[in-house]
Amino acid sequence: MTTSARDTVLDVRQLNAWYGQAHILFDVDLNVQRGDVVALLGRNGAGKSTTLKSLMGLVRSTGTVQFMGENIHTLPAYQRARRGMGYVPEDRRIFTDLTVAENLRAGRQPARHWPDGSPAPTWDVERLVQSFPNLAEMLDRRGDQMSGGEQQMLSVARTLMGNPYLVLLDEPSEGVAPIIVESMVAMIRTLKARGVSVILAEQNIGFASLVCNRAYVLEKGQIQYAGPMVDLLHDTDRRRSFLEV
Repeated sequence: MTTSARDTVLDVRQLNAWYGQAHILFDVDLNVQRGDVVALLGRNGAGKSTTLKSLMGLVRSTGTVQFMGENIHTLPAYQRARRGMGYVPEDRRIFTDLTVAENLRAGRQPARHWPDGSPAPTWDVERLVQSFPNLAEMLDRRGDQMSGGEQQMLSVARTLMGNPYLVLLDEPSEGVAPIIVESMVAMIRTLKARGVSVILAEQNIGFASLVCNRAYVLEKGQIQYAGPMVDLLHDTDRRRSFLEV
């Protein structure tokens, strides 16, 4: 399938990032098309979370970050969110003193449109509780009364209330029950079907293989593989070199 500039949601060139004086990412290039579900794979410490934080404007970085045709590299995180970039951090960061319903309302943003003027996918509480049925039973429950897996579901749902074009998911399968993982798989497939793009940072290649069409592999802050997920699954040597512990 051919793609055009209109289909490009994210185009990243020579992304470098630092924590203090420590240089973490080295000339990372990424490209995400409309409806892509892209895996960002690597061992713990490879730079996956730093990449997502850099895209969201949360760490010091250099390079070009084109999002929906606009260079957003100098924009603060809240402006990137307002433009339709959603971020689900590894540590969830829900408002624990608010109820589920209040958390969802806190994430609400206006409806969006694609560059051709057609409406982009929108989300509301009713649609989200259909995707995450457990949330329907706890709309009045405070965040600090939820399990870790339930908080993970809420974090994703709150992000979707912002009607994002692109969702950055950081290790959504880590430490949660299998039934929550199944819900995550179903949700990501729904996002893809509706044309929303996803970057999924994961160590678990098995989980990523269920939803991702393309993959990037990071090792020590550098891209070591970029291509179809199916090719990576069949490349035993590369998986052993960069993914296995």
